[in-house]
Amino acid sequence: MDILIRNTGDTPIYEQIVQQIKQLILRGELAEGTPLPSMRLLAKELRISVITTKRAYEELEREGFITTVTGKGSFVAGKDMELVREEYLRRIEDLLGQSVDLAKEGNISFEQILEMLQLLYEGV
Repeated sequence: MDILIRNTGDTPIYEQIVQQIKQLILRGELAEGTPLPSMRLLAKELRISVITTKRAYEELEREGFITTVTGKGSFVAGKDMELVREEYLRRIEDLLGQSVDLAKEGNISFEQILEMLQLLYEGV
């Protein structure tokens, strides 16, 4: 499992881990039941604190992406398709929000944005 940590930027390290593991799960690169590295091993590989990996795993478990079995480790949870859909919708909403802010900043009309979105969606 390849996770890249960037020390620059505003995104906390634990959140970078959460985002990247979610992406691997959503893309199907980590299948249901796949064991994740132990918190200690991941911390060692990434050269970060075990507390940071613990926080990332707790967040992933809270959001339903992984399950943890005491003494056995953490595993990719079964995908609830509604959960997957909600995650995609949330990510799209975040990106569209950024796009709307940028459009307002650049004095781009709603109609222009809508046309651009339609062209992008249709792959033109």
